[in-house]
Formats: sequence, structure tokens, C-alpha cells
Amino acid sequence: MTAAPNTPSQTTGFHEGELAVQTRAGLRDAASRLEGMLAPVSLTGGRAAILGLQSFAVLVARDEQHRLWASPLVAQPGFLAGHGQLLLVKTKPAPADALHNLAPDQAAGVLAIDLERRRRVRVNGWITDVAENGLTLDVHEAFGNCPSYVQPRQITQGPSRPVSPTHSALAAGGGLTDEARRIITTADMFFLGTEHPTRGADASHKGGSPGFVQVDGADVIWPDYAGNNMFNSMGNLNIDPTAALLFIDFESGDVLQLTGRATLEWNSNNAAGNDFATGRSVRFHATAGALWASAITQQTA
Repeated sequence: MTAAPNTPSQTTGFHEGELAVQTRAGLRDAASRLEGMLAPVSLTGGRAAILGLQSFAVLVARDEQHRLWASPLVAQPGFLAGHGQLLLVKTKPAPADALHNLAPDQAAGVLAIDLERRRRVRVNGWITDVAENGLTLDVHEAFGNCPSYVQPRQITQGPSRPVSPTHSALAAGGGLTDEARRIITTADMFFLGTEHPTRGADASHKGGSPGFVQVDGADVIWPDYAGNNMFNSMGNLNIDPTAALLFIDFESGDVLQLTGRATLEWNSNNAAGNDFATGRSVRFHATAGALWASAITQQTA
């Protein structure tokens, strides 16, 4: 089936990038048992109820310069509302966020995640409308993920902080700034945005012990731990290396957004933090970055 111009394909099942990574990892048979999760869905019943309970999500989309970013969304439960094939997102990225001037008519991925209960749902589709108070997503995929590597914490929207300037996360020499390095190397989770040219954008969660993500100049490196064997993110990167990273310092509320390109590297059993020795790691090279203060706070569960 041929997709309309600039619109994600409605084709279901794994795409060529996912199949290639599954095969090389020797996990094609295991992945095939989950392929039905990628069938078109309607956001009704249980899925709509779960979305309606969430107060935190991550949005992946492109800015006016066509750069891919991952952005935090925090609001009262009910800000995500599923209605059949539509997801209504009743908030927008913060004024300092790289996606604050989000435009419609583009692919987007939304990860709704309950960190306290370690529950997450990925919703991918096409932004049909952006208004002052939110956006509308025409849903093409929606499926849950297991709780592996999710560090329990309760996220809240704290008292409003003055709108702070957005600082570059890249130093004059091209590497990451000291503050960006600190946030990355002490993190126990981050969020990854990827995109496939015909299937659209996707947002995912990556977690581990503090220190599982390392920095090398302007490169960010992390192990690809064993997961659900679907390789949605890694499959996208196999076709299109465009990627976005989102780190949140849950103590200070500082947000770090990076955009760039990522490569899945094989035979990397000795990579820093690769405790599960899958033989895979990812190297991300940042081409732009933003560091800003948010009102996101946490209570450790």
C-alpha cells in the first residue's frame, strides 16, 4: 500500500528496519509472537482509561527547522484523552522547550508513562491540529510496554518557576557542556525519539543504574539492554539515524534536550554499563541541544 505524501503509512506489522535488527540479534521468532501488537487500534475502553490517568508524557516531533526533538509534557490527569482513532493532548510543550512552536501536519510519537506504577503506553500517529491549549493526533499505532528498567518515582508539576532562558547544551568546542554531562552521567533513565520515513515517529523510555549512559565529547553512549525483542527504536535507527534524547534532572527540574544522529553498534559487550551483555550499544552524536529549567518535581516512590 502506498502512503499519501508526507503521511505515515497505515501498513501494519514490523517494517524492514525492525526485521533486520531482530534477525541479526537472533530474536526474530521471539519478536514474531508480538507482531499483533502493531495492528491498528481504537483508543477506547482500557487503553483510553489508562491514558486518562496519566500526568506525564513525552512527545517526539520536529521543529520549524525539521530537527527531531523529545519534549516532556506534564499536566493534571485527563490531559490525554483517547477518542477512537484520535488522541487529544490538552497541553503543549513549555515556552522554553524546543517544540514550543510545534506545527501540525507531521508525524509524532507520544509515550504516556506512569513511573510510579511502571506502566507505559506508546501512541504513534499524525498531528492533525495544534491549538493554543494542545494538539490532536490521528492514531496509527498504540501498544503497551513491559515495566523493565523503569525506576519508580512520582512526578508532579511543582510551583511555577520564572521562564528561564534556554541555554545551549553544546560547548564552543562542540562537546557537551559540563552541566549537560552531569545530567546525562547521573541519570537512571532518559527518553529516545526516532522516526521511520513511512511509519512515522516514536517515543521510548530507556533506563538503568546511574552511570549506564556515558559521554564522549558530543557523543552519548548507552547499552541496548534486552527488552521486548520488537526493536522499534533500533529498527527505526537502522533506516534513519535521526534521533532525539530527553533527560530530566528530577531533583532540580532541569531539562536537557538533544537532537542528532544515532547508530546501533554491535559486538559491544564491554561497553560501559552493559551489565546485560547483549552485544549491542548505541552511539548518539549531538548536533544541537537545549538546557532549561522546568517545574517538574518528583517524590521517590
